[in-house]
Amino acid sequence: MIGELFCEPGAGPRRVPATAVAAMIAATGALAALTVWGRIGAAGGLLGLDVAAGALACALSPVLLWRPVEGTLGLSVLAALSPAATPAATLGALRVAQWRRFPVAAAVSAAGIAAHAAQGAWRPSGGISPGWWLALVTVAYGALAGWGALAQARRALVTSLRERARRAEAEQGRRVAEARMLERTRIAREMHDVLAHRLSLLATYAGALEYRPDSPPERLSQAAGVIRAGVHEALEELRDVIGLLRDDDHDRNGDGTGEADGARPQPVLADLPRLVEESRQAGEHVRLRERVAEPGSLPAATGRTAYRVVQEGLTNARKHAAGRPVEVVLEGRPGAHLVIDIRNPLAGGPPIAPGAGTGLVGLTERVHLAGGRLDHETTAGEFRLRAWLPWPATGPATGPATGPSAGPA
Repeated sequence: MIGELFCEPGAGPRRVPATAVAAMIAATGALAALTVWGRIGAAGGLLGLDVAAGALACALSPVLLWRPVEGTLGLSVLAALSPAATPAATLGALRVAQWRRFPVAAAVSAAGIAAHAAQGAWRPSGGISPGWWLALVTVAYGALAGWGALAQARRALVTSLRERARRAEAEQGRRVAEARMLERTRIAREMHDVLAHRLSLLATYAGALEYRPDSPPERLSQAAGVIRAGVHEALEELRDVIGLLRDDDHDRNGDGTGEADGARPQPVLADLPRLVEESRQAGEHVRLRERVAEPGSLPAATGRTAYRVVQEGLTNARKHAAGRPVEVVLEGRPGAHLVIDIRNPLAGGPPIAPGAGTGLVGLTERVHLAGGRLDHETTAGEFRLRAWLPWPATGPATGPATGPSAGPA
């Protein structure tokens, strides 16, 4: 156990605690004293040599803390002269086996065996033959080398397990951070889609109030009521989004998504008639044509993406081509695609609510994440937005079928 008390060699004298130096000196001094005491009767005129060798081994033992290989070799040479240096030499062999590669430890052990073989040749131990003496010494050094190798393997295993745990923790933290970032991006995209649609409606009504101040009082009151209700809904939606972003830092559900319980139900394809009706009430001329087979089998995620595509298309038409007719066509069937085609003539004037130009970028990314494709182009004085969304052959029902095809406003 003594070898385990010592710090790793090679760190320099300043890194070795004083307690380790004191423990090394005390251990080697006590073992050397016991060895000399046990050989008083057999030492004869070599007792002075044993005492001197024991004292020198005790003095040199701290070198094992910084230079275990060199210190052990020097103590092995001293052990060839006197058994009093044997404890320090064997401790050095154990320390080399614990902190050095096995070939180095084997070479140091071989040197120790040779030194004790020389000791047994000119100072034989009574009661044991030289052959048995050499065998015992060989077994002892082999056990020290094996013990040190086992300690190295255990230390490497513990280090590896700690590194794995650290990496697993870091990987888990990275995954949680990525999940939160993805959720924040999704919430930001939802905020853009919802608020852009709502604010464009408010801008349309406000523009009507500005350019038609002579409208009948009931029309003005109706427009003001719509604006008030729209502002209230926009504030509620903004409050929900801000609440989600704040809750994301605390992660209510503990799954890294920050999804709050009791969140509003997300729109699906069946909500399109309501969206179109809102645009019509704002004065937008929208024609909705649906040629969708088995709309109830459309997956909820696909229906939600289709809703956002139509919402963004109506919002862009309202901002950039106010008063112009908009045609929305949906067609598709299970096992093929859901195709969304939105067209509106271009307007010559400036937009009523200029945007940052990121709506179509975010919409394209949303459609790509859903496994679809989105194109938009301007040709022959007309802006056209088309989206293709995958529709599996068999899918879970997402609710009631969409309403009947709507005619022009």
